Amino acid sequence: MLGDCPFCGSHEIPSANTDTATINLEIGGPTREEALDTLTHHIRAAAEVQIRVLIVIHGYGSSGRGGGIRRTVREALENNFFSDRVDEYYHGEDLVHRSELYQALIKRRPTLKQHLKQLKEGNAGMTLLIMRH
Repeated sequence: MLGDCPFCGSHEIPSANTDTATINLEIGGPTREEALDTLTHHIRAAAEVQIRVLIVIHGYGSSGRGGGIRRTVREALENNFFSDRVDEYYHGEDLVHRSELYQALIKRRPTLKQHLKQLKEGNAGMTLLIMRH
């Protein structure tokens, strides 16, 4: 990996003590394009250090209909913009604790349970990315 780690800012190659990372695209109030560029950078960096799951915080937006960054991220995923590095994705509002989808995902990736609890299960302001191996 070249340059600083996008997750911790370190110049060192991180040791893989987790397979999950969280990125917050709302920091600094970026435009939709800037947020998409940031996400692209983080996805590439995560693939390099073998992160298997990215939890993307994009916010819901203040309009009550979903914000611009949220729509941009989801459109990029739906249009396979990241298909070379992202295998699956799940919208936060679909990951409700007692849902079949949530239970199946936790069964496949038990470590996600603690991450999703911290971020509030069913959170429409996030999207979960399962990276390609």
